[in-house]
Amino acid sequence: MNSRIYLLPCLLLSLAACQRPPEPVAPAQDQAATHADAVAAGADQPRDDVPPATAPPGTLPPRLQQGGQALARFDGYGDLKLGMTADEVRQHWGGELDGGPDADSGPDGCYYLLPKWADNAREFGFMFEHDKLVRYDSGNPKELAPGGGRVGMTAEEISRLYPDAQAQPHKYVEGGQYLRVSQPGGAAALLFETDETGKVTRWRVGVPPAVDYVEGCS
Repeated sequence: MNSRIYLLPCLLLSLAACQRPPEPVAPAQDQAATHADAVAAGADQPRDDVPPATAPPGTLPPRLQQGGQALARFDGYGDLKLGMTADEVRQHWGGELDGGPDADSGPDGCYYLLPKWADNAREFGFMFEHDKLVRYDSGNPKELAPGGGRVGMTAEEISRLYPDAQAQPHKYVEGGQYLRVSQPGGAAALLFETDETGKVTRWRVGVPPAVDYVEGCS
């Protein structure tokens, strides 16, 4: 009889526990706020350093792909500088360069050195006179000229980029132009050539008089 008396309170307590109402669930917005607070406190952050996300190759503008600076400059190109000797240019270029002085003019004459991937100087080339780098030419639409100009732009776009550009009629292309931009505070110049539609077909950077040679070395 006594054991039954002791068991009765236990059964009553168990029954009360089963009938206890469930714990209230916080609204979704409260859960989100709690999670945000935890993130702010660093609870969801990885313990190890994670490198920042980077864009896949080829998706960045040319200037960013080249370390924030275009290769072409008024004073040179990449590691090359106007005034370097041909030997210095070969050393700093880091690759093979075709071309050289001819037998008649010798090293003091005018000649081009071309990268292996360039078919001719109109595509890309380095001009030398008296064994010094005096100019480089580009007809590549992917190449940025100093200041942002490029092949394929219109004369109007070039004029907006270079308000001080001086226009002259093209010697061989009727309706074409030469747009010449002087280096601010320097001796070099940038010269764009346009066709009869006003589109830039090529450009070059160099020191006078070489930069103004219309036919290259010929």
